[in-house]
Amino acid sequence: MAQVQFQGTGRRKNAIARVRLLPGEGKLVVNNRPLDAYFGKKTLEMIVKQPLNLTNTISQYDILAKVEGGGTTGQAGAMRLGIARALIKADPNLRSALKKAGFLTRDPRMKERKKYGLRKARRAPQFSKR
Repeated sequence: MAQVQFQGTGRRKNAIARVRLLPGEGKLVVNNRPLDAYFGKKTLEMIVKQPLNLTNTISQYDILAKVEGGGTTGQAGAMRLGIARALIKADPNLRSALKKAGFLTRDPRMKERKKYGLRKARRAPQFSKR
């Protein structure tokens, strides 16, 4: 028998998070590890839980997430977007609250590409007179 689940994908910088919401009691698992073991910082855990705290659904769903690419901050932001999108699929009435809080907006800022003749995107080599 198929279990009811809701999926959402979030992206931030180079990080991609595939999030599944399952009816449960509030377990958060990221890459087969508990949330606090995966993200060492409390601030990152807080970012991930923001959509759940806003909608008071933290104890209604278990969250399974596969996250890859980027750093920990980008992964946390990607998870937040993925959770918000999955919550909308679970309950469309939550959309207005999540949208007002800004959790449905994809952050478009990416790292700028390196240009030839420069050390980084804009950093020029050190000038030498002689």
